Amino acid sequence: MVSGDSEERNYLLLFNPKVTAVATETEPGEEGSVSLPGVRVMIDRPVWAEVSYLDAEGSPKTARFERFAARVALHEIEQMNGVFFLQKVSRLKRDMALKRARKLSG
Repeated sequence: MVSGDSEERNYLLLFNPKVTAVATETEPGEEGSVSLPGVRVMIDRPVWAEVSYLDAEGSPKTARFERFAARVALHEIEQMNGVFFLQKVSRLKRDMALKRARKLSG
């Protein structure tokens, strides 16, 4: 997990993360997955998210992630919980993304 802006990287290990709060305000952003290289879809996500987790020593922590870091945290936590990013879009957009994935894979 990377938090902060792109100039300075702050890598965090989050064990057993749980989303505890999210903003009501959302913004669209492009998302993809290593399992579908070259496929991206626009997904609305909250502009911030608060996450509780255990650190590497097993101590409980809470962090607030904003903008891109919030998007990454939410995407990854959902994926760990069995929600694939294409489940967040309409059937039409999902079908188009899967068609593109098949085309790119040859």
